[in-house]
Amino acid sequence: MGSTYEKLIRPVFFRLNAENAHELSVIGLRLFQAIPGLVPLIRSLAYRRGMGEPVEIFGTRFPNRIGVAAGYDKNAVCWRGLSALGFGHVEVGTITHLAQPGNPKPRLFRYPDQGAIINRMGFNNEGAERVARRLEKIPPPGRRIAPIGVNIGKSKVAPLDQAIEDYLGSFRRLARHADYLVVNVSSPNTPDLRKLQDSERLGELLAALEAENSGEVAGSGRNRCPILVKIAPDLSFREIDGVLETIDSLKLDGIIAANTTLARPGVFAENKEAGGLSGVPLARKSTLIIRYIARRTEGRLPIIGVGGIVDGVTAGEKMDAGASLVQVYSGMIFRGPSLPREIAVALAAK
Repeated sequence: MGSTYEKLIRPVFFRLNAENAHELSVIGLRLFQAIPGLVPLIRSLAYRRGMGEPVEIFGTRFPNRIGVAAGYDKNAVCWRGLSALGFGHVEVGTITHLAQPGNPKPRLFRYPDQGAIINRMGFNNEGAERVARRLEKIPPPGRRIAPIGVNIGKSKVAPLDQAIEDYLGSFRRLARHADYLVVNVSSPNTPDLRKLQDSERLGELLAALEAENSGEVAGSGRNRCPILVKIAPDLSFREIDGVLETIDSLKLDGIIAANTTLARPGVFAENKEAGGLSGVPLARKSTLIIRYIARRTEGRLPIIGVGGIVDGVTAGEKMDAGASLVQVYSGMIFRGPSLPREIAVALAAK
C-alpha cells in the first residue's frame, strides 16, 4: 500500500494546494468511518499480526506505540478512521478556548525532496465548546478503540496575562473527554505563545491546570486526567531543565518532544516562508532532545517522541533515545496510510 500510495495517490494529492489536500484526506476519513462496519473490519486487518502487545503509560492503555500528532485531526472529526489504519492513539487539536480561523492562507507548504513541511496554520479550530460537544457523543476514556489525546493551546486574542484563564476554559470543557491532555506552549505560529515556556510562566500555568484537574474529572470516574507538556525543539538544554523541574515539582505525567522548529537548517537556509518546519530536517534534533530528557530524568518521565519519523527505523531511533511512544504527521503526508502499521510492526520486533 505504501508504494501504491506513493506512485498513484500521492501525485494526485500533490497537484492540490497542500491545505486543500489535507482537508480532502480528512473528508475521505470521515466518509470511510461513516460506513457501518468498515472501521472494525479495516482495523482487524491492520492488527492481524505482528503489531505487538498493548502498553500502559501514565495509566493509559495503548494498543501500540505509534500515534498521530496533533494537527491532523484538529477538531476530533476523523479519529476513528485514523485508528482503523493501525494508529495506537490519536492526538486531536490543537484546540483553543475560542474558535478561530487561524492565519491567512496559504499557510501550509510541502517540500517533497526534503520530506519536510512548513506550516503557519495558527491553531485554526472550532473551539473547545464545539469539540467537547462532539466528544460527549463517543465512548468515554478507557472505552475507545484507541486513546484520544486532547491538545490545547492559547486563543490568539487572549493576551499573555490572560493565558491561564484561557487554558483553564479549554481544560474545563475538554479534560473529562481526554485519555490524556497536552498543554501546547510551543507552536511558533501564535504570538507570544512560546513565552509560556519560561519557567515562571509555565509553572503558574501548569499549577493552575493541575489544581483544577482532580475537581474537573471527578465526574468522569477518574481521579485526574494525565497532563503532558509539548515543548519546542528550539529550547536550550538549560531551558529544557527548567521545564523538567516544573513538571517534576507538579508531578505531571509526561512530555512531548518536539514541536516544529523555527530553525532553517541545510537547504532551508534561504527559505523565507514563516512558520514551523517539521519532517525529516527535524529528526536529529528531536532525537537529541529526547535522549537528553531521558538521561536527565533517568527514564522516569514518559516521553512522546515526534519529529522526522518516516519509517520503522526512524521510529526506532526515537525509542532507543528514550521515548515511550512516538507520533507522526509529516510522515503520513509523504508515506501514506500504510505507515502506522509499518511502524507498529517494526517497533514490536525490537
